[in-house]
Amino acid sequence: MDTVTRMVSEKPVVIFSKSSCSMCHTIKSLLLEFGVNPAIYELDEISKGREIEQALLIVVHNPMVVPAVFIGGEFVGGANEIISLHLQRALQPMLKDAGALWV
Repeated sequence: MDTVTRMVSEKPVVIFSKSSCSMCHTIKSLLLEFGVNPAIYELDEISKGREIEQALLIVVHNPMVVPAVFIGGEFVGGANEIISLHLQRALQPMLKDAGALWV
């Protein structure tokens, strides 16, 4: 769990993903279109991916671990939450507040 805490504190936006997950791809694309430069960790491609995935289960309290999006060091949610925030026009201000956007 300390590893996840350290990882999410390193950048304003952190995404835990799997390379084969279509919803992960959608969320990464959405954030990249905003001009965000997130730290992206593909759990199926990194050496401690399984260990990190187990720690995420504890942190996010949700069996659907990916995508797991952290903004400003806080867990915001998965695909449904990020898309909902975007449709409510709340995502961009959240990204600005976290220092992920300058526009």
